Amino acid sequence: MAISMMIDWASLANTIVTEAFYILYFGAIIGTIIVVLLDNRNPVKTMAWILVLIFLPIVGLIFYFFFGQNSRREHMIGEKMYSRLLKKPKAEYEAQEVTHIPEQYANLINFFQSTNQALPFGGNRVNLFTDGYSFITALMKAIRSAKEHIHLEFYIFEDDPVGRLVRDLLMEKAREGVEIRLLYDDVGCWNVPNRFYEEMREAGIEVRSFLKVRFPLFTNKVNYRNHRKIAVVDGKTGFVGGMNIALRYVRGFSWGIWRDTHMFIDGKAVHGLQTAFLLDWYFVDHTLITASRYFPKIGSNGYSLVQIVTSEPVGPWKEIMQGLVQAISKAERYFYMQTPYFLPTEPVLTALQTAALSGIDVRLMLPEKADGTIIQLGSNSNLADVLRAGIKVYFYQKGFLHSKMMVSDDHLSTVGSTNLDFRSFEYNFEVNAFMYDIETALRIKELFLADQHHCIQLFLKNWEKRPFRQKAKESVVRLLSPLL
Repeated sequence: MAISMMIDWASLANTIVTEAFYILYFGAIIGTIIVVLLDNRNPVKTMAWILVLIFLPIVGLIFYFFFGQNSRREHMIGEKMYSRLLKKPKAEYEAQEVTHIPEQYANLINFFQSTNQALPFGGNRVNLFTDGYSFITALMKAIRSAKEHIHLEFYIFEDDPVGRLVRDLLMEKAREGVEIRLLYDDVGCWNVPNRFYEEMREAGIEVRSFLKVRFPLFTNKVNYRNHRKIAVVDGKTGFVGGMNIALRYVRGFSWGIWRDTHMFIDGKAVHGLQTAFLLDWYFVDHTLITASRYFPKIGSNGYSLVQIVTSEPVGPWKEIMQGLVQAISKAERYFYMQTPYFLPTEPVLTALQTAALSGIDVRLMLPEKADGTIIQLGSNSNLADVLRAGIKVYFYQKGFLHSKMMVSDDHLSTVGSTNLDFRSFEYNFEVNAFMYDIETALRIKELFLADQHHCIQLFLKNWEKRPFRQKAKESVVRLLSPLL
């Protein structure tokens, strides 16, 4: 009898624990779905999260815990302090000789200026790098020439032969008395040992990580990463583009080269790069740097009109995404683009399809082999939609295409860090240089057409013959594309 009573009590306790678990479990799922709905996100993204939470509840809860919470801040810097930071660049902008603004792109230039404070500077000389060796060589040459200061901001600064080469040169310049600041992304450099950066700090370099991710704050910061690649030397010359500081950008892979695009700027547009860097520095260091020596007077060194445009997951606008939509819509003859990942937001996809259906020569170049299986499946899932609209799609076969480069109508071009995907448009801190001149546009067009010789073109008839299993995998990943 006593044993029977003990068994009954144990069974009852077990039942209570089980029921409590299910109540908490389903309560967490339902509660999370309600939070997602009330967050008023993009409907596509909202539906993606709801589908994951319903059909893969455990995975969904874990992913939402780490990647889904919308904890972004509405302001990086107060308006008064931002005005102080922009005071010198604005003075230089207003003092420059009358710059011809192409009428076709006046609205685009005004849009960037009004939403992003991106000032269009004329008289710039630009140079393009398409491989890691030429970029690293030029960067190190610029670093060696530094007299006053060096500002570097990279998503990845690896502890490998290339990273150590650049690090040692920076340490040497610091010992010479050159003021150096380095900003790296904490997630991008997760695998880099702290000692690598400590050695630079011991040499007198100011080193900061962007949004350091550590428990219990992990979920508040992991989603918003600084994907920018910026270098500024003495406030007069700068670099911007898609390349980080790591050996793979030079060596490539066993199966092919690393094809990328980075740009050197000699001219007043460097003020835009300097402003972007100092704003990010304030974000992590809470030190506002506005001294005139960081914005020296620069003469006219070339013929390119350049705007440095940034975007970030704060504030009301998606400047680079919205600007690209406008640029695509303004195309009259052609619009060519390279991107390693193609997971476009609905406005970008619609703009591309509309342009192609209107008779514009729209071309999209992607790597045949990406650096991630899931991302490649997601990219491939969108290709039938663009092929049906008449967009020409090319797979680059010589290696991995990491270039983020676009050109239109022999006048407009852009190079930067922004991929054509949700993460770049919605979550990352990105930067692009927009150029409005014939010479630069023709050079970038020439690079695109040269790369085209190393591509195969996709055709809808053949693309639709892919095995059903492949299409099914792509379709499943496509549902998750707003979350990737």
